[in-house]
Amino acid sequence: MAERNPSRSNAGFCYETRIYSSLRQPVPLPPADQPLSVAEYCLSIFSSISTSGATPFAVNATTGQTLSYSEFVSQVRSLAYCLKKRYSLSQNDVAFVLSPTSLHIPVLFFALMSLGIIVSPANPLGSNSEIAHQVQLSKPVIAFATSRTSHKIPSLKHGTILLDSPEFLYFLTQSNIDGNIIKRIKVNQSDSAAILYSSGTTGRVKGVMMSHRNLIAMMAGIHHYNTIEAEGSDNPPRSVTFFTVPLFHVFGFFMLLGAVLSADTVVLTERFEFAEMLRAIEKYKITFMPVSPPLVLAFVKSNLTKKFDLSSLQMLGCGGAPLGREVAQLFNEKFPNVLLLQGYGLTETGGGATNVLGPEEAARYGTVGRLAENMEAKIVDPETGESLPPGQRGELWLRGPTVMKGYLGDEKATAETLDSEGWLKTGDICYFDTEGFLYIVDRLKELIKYKAYQVPPAELEHLLHSHPEIADAAVIPYPDEEAGQIPMAYIVRNPGSSLTAAQTMDFIAKQVAPYKKIRRVAFIDSIPKNPAGKILRRELVNHTGGLSRL
Repeated sequence: MAERNPSRSNAGFCYETRIYSSLRQPVPLPPADQPLSVAEYCLSIFSSISTSGATPFAVNATTGQTLSYSEFVSQVRSLAYCLKKRYSLSQNDVAFVLSPTSLHIPVLFFALMSLGIIVSPANPLGSNSEIAHQVQLSKPVIAFATSRTSHKIPSLKHGTILLDSPEFLYFLTQSNIDGNIIKRIKVNQSDSAAILYSSGTTGRVKGVMMSHRNLIAMMAGIHHYNTIEAEGSDNPPRSVTFFTVPLFHVFGFFMLLGAVLSADTVVLTERFEFAEMLRAIEKYKITFMPVSPPLVLAFVKSNLTKKFDLSSLQMLGCGGAPLGREVAQLFNEKFPNVLLLQGYGLTETGGGATNVLGPEEAARYGTVGRLAENMEAKIVDPETGESLPPGQRGELWLRGPTVMKGYLGDEKATAETLDSEGWLKTGDICYFDTEGFLYIVDRLKELIKYKAYQVPPAELEHLLHSHPEIADAAVIPYPDEEAGQIPMAYIVRNPGSSLTAAQTMDFIAKQVAPYKKIRRVAFIDSIPKNPAGKILRRELVNHTGGLSRL
């Protein structure tokens, strides 16, 4: 039996409180009662960095347009002033944003948040019913869209402003502005800064309310690590980051804030294509990319990577969904000079919760890192509610300054997810090892119940991804009269492959316990996923036809 010791173990686990504490150095935050928006926080740190105003802030890889930092700051101030002067917007009003990625989006986000307006960005490819649901949730008084997306937005109090209109360009370019109008606005850190939409992989999309304080806590962590890296260097190199993740998604949203705070250069694209990304890496000498696991898999499987000079690439930050140990190993074999760092977070934690830092931690395949600074965790047995020590699997609960305020307009869902002590129930089955590294097993609701056993789909998917003839894969529960559920795999074969269902099942059977074997296979052209790379399993559950069974 484990020795009961009130002090923390090497994993950061306290045997008295049954709580895991971060092993990272605590990061100080501004006083909670200090009026401060996350936009002001990022820009204040940026202004303290020695950089030329002509330094490129953003590049549109699709059009070739660039925006310098001096232009960015000028446009943010001009837009904020014009919006405040022209529209009777009040603090905590909601602005709905429905637009493809462009150089205007970062300017818009920062201008709105500096005014205390709540930013609510949504996927421009969303269906009319999805957009209607999001608008109904967030109740915006104004919207920002393009001439191609505006038809999806209903009539609002202050209408819809088109980002590709002369009016919006006018708002960006005013020089005679009264700066005091903006300075007089005092934004409380507890105010909502953004409403970000959860992926909705297991149900209806929810509006996640993130406060300025939540986002400032995320940014304080980035600033802390930037400061450590800068020590001993008179002029630390700045990152050139290619954004593969959309800005309406929490991953892209907080990465954008972090890029401004760090005075990095960001390269954006209106529509993501793998070959265009590789071309951009070569052209703009990209050093860093936030990526999802499907993109790491594409790096591993694609021969296109040999056609471009990718030597500038130093690091990939992977999040959004679990990345298999096998794929990570294959990536590091193919790109030994690129550091692949995994992290874990949810929309409900501002995108951050755990991270991997440096080459030594990156060499631990399969982990999503240690608890981020200022974070606490529990591993809770879903059946008994008991908080578990290192090495035991249960549902991950998180608590810390980045945890959301709640779900907008859904008190029931908020109460089910956030308890009275501030613990966020993630719905992910995880465990910590004895050194505090977290491992994701699978989603609690997605475990396949085969007879008396629980089968994690992600474990089987990771093994399938290691097969040389499999381009992509997803595993779902399939109803079975005798077993209750059996694991079924949807497989995307590589071009020219004649891989059979029997060969696929045999490949897995040789590597897993009998109860984990895949017992049904279907071949499919592509696996449906959300923008963060999470598999939309409910779409596959509804999919029929072309099935083979052993």
